[in-house]
Amino acid sequence: MWKEEDNKLKKTYEFNDFVEAFGFMTRVAIVAEKMNHHPNWSNVYNSVTIELTTHDEGNIVTKKDRSLAEAIEALV
Repeated sequence: MWKEEDNKLKKTYEFNDFVEAFGFMTRVAIVAEKMNHHPNWSNVYNSVTIELTTHDEGNIVTKKDRSLAEAIEALV
């Protein structure tokens, strides 16, 4: 479940291994590029942590973030 805090939507995904996590990041990157809305994220081995905020709206959570979060959920 996405959590909203500190003007960000946040979620950590866990996978079986690094290859699965990296594959997920690749799929997210393609969707984010098409939406022209890019996540702040980090990857450590099998986990990917994503934070979404809209920088050009003053670093707040907007419809862009919620739409990208929905699109990311569809990839899992």
